[in-house]
Amino acid sequence: MPAKLHRRRATTGGPRRPQVPGAGCPEATGRAVSCAVRPTFRGDTLATQTAAFNPTPSDPPIRVPRVYYGYWLVLAALVAQFVAMGAGSYILGPFLEPMTVDLGWSRSEFTLARTIGQVVLATCGFFVGTYVDRNGGRRLMLLGVSILTASMLGLSVIDELWQWTIVYGIAVSAGAAMIGNLVVNVTLSKWFVDKRGRAVGWAAMGVSLAGVLLTPFTTAVVDSWGWRVGWRVLAVGALLLVVPSALAMRRSPEDHGLFPDGKTAEEAAGTGGDRARADFAESLTRAEALRSSAFYLLVLAFGMFAVTIGVMLLQTVPFMTDAGYGRAEASLMITLASVPALLSKPVWGFLMDRVAPNKLASGGAAVTGLAMIVITFSVRGGVDPAVYAGFFLLGLGWGGLIPLQEVIWATFFGRRYLGSVRSAGMPFSLVIGAGAPLLASLYFDRVGNYDGAFLTVAVMNLTSAVLLLFVRRPTRKLPVPGDELPAS
Repeated sequence: MPAKLHRRRATTGGPRRPQVPGAGCPEATGRAVSCAVRPTFRGDTLATQTAAFNPTPSDPPIRVPRVYYGYWLVLAALVAQFVAMGAGSYILGPFLEPMTVDLGWSRSEFTLARTIGQVVLATCGFFVGTYVDRNGGRRLMLLGVSILTASMLGLSVIDELWQWTIVYGIAVSAGAAMIGNLVVNVTLSKWFVDKRGRAVGWAAMGVSLAGVLLTPFTTAVVDSWGWRVGWRVLAVGALLLVVPSALAMRRSPEDHGLFPDGKTAEEAAGTGGDRARADFAESLTRAEALRSSAFYLLVLAFGMFAVTIGVMLLQTVPFMTDAGYGRAEASLMITLASVPALLSKPVWGFLMDRVAPNKLASGGAAVTGLAMIVITFSVRGGVDPAVYAGFFLLGLGWGGLIPLQEVIWATFFGRRYLGSVRSAGMPFSLVIGAGAPLLASLYFDRVGNYDGAFLTVAVMNLTSAVLLLFVRRPTRKLPVPGDELPAS
């Protein structure tokens, strides 16, 4: 049986220089180190930096894996994103009409909770990223799923608008932030470098899978048993799915004597580890990232790109029912978009490991903008083939958004401080997207249709495509201060 990997505890007198795997340790062979040593890389600078990765006492040891443990994290991340994105976006459309009709709210009043939720996500994200850098996501995800489950159960008994605004806008959003994209994708970016695009792409399939399964499932449950039962069913499902995923989370491969991408010690010390060494050594701190123009261009570009998801997941069902389509057919359009988004994610991931990801992201944003134009005019004109084509194109663009975004951030700024850097960008990008669904609802309340709002979103996506095409990777100009992970 393989021996457990125990992490070295911090000792007094400052960080200890990592030992060469196998030196003075007869059990250290192959993929992992089974005694209390750290993996090391050639070059004094990186070896010293590697010593700065202090393992977290809360993170349990893992056994020497026959299959690289990072692949289990990909599966756990897929499930976590399925639940987080479902709770944050995909399930709202089926609830909008039944809840507003039953409780006497306007659509803009209903949507306000999601806008507040985006602000909560941004605020939580500012702290979540740094926490994951230091401690990993395990405890955070367990806390998050507890909050998410309790709050969705609470939604099943609400009667007042203020209750909806607080419980969904604050509690559900905070719970989703603790289990969602930032937590799991920062973790994956630490476990994968050469195969980062593929790993993030496979894990991001959970987001699209939520559209394929959760939107029609939620619609069927709500239409059959009512929206209150719908919230209870979703609460139980979230708890059962996320707890195992949370328990599987580990901070970084170095904590357990492993190397990124599952490389052996020999591979990591040779030319096969060049990219991982460079990624680590050239990582920018949060303060350095904030001084780069690329940081703000990425925030703006991805903020405008992501606007489409927030608007369409919430407004597609009412948009199409207003045009004479049935609720089941309208919710099927989300599934139609989600299927190509789901299936294209591994393809996007494969391409990202070979082509400049910012160019791919530019193409994805352009396709999404074009799809919004097609959808707006074809639904209004009742041209069903064009409607289906528009949602299919929308799914292709969506398929690249999350994996491209995560890989670009990790590629541009490195994995060492990635959680801190990503969390610094979240308040800006989420605030850009937070108001869009609310503004679309306000536009409807005033004008009586969504056409102008949807075309504005299309223009934002096309602008995003231009920005992403020209953004350039920043270079690290200052040495990394000290040996510990900084707060900024």
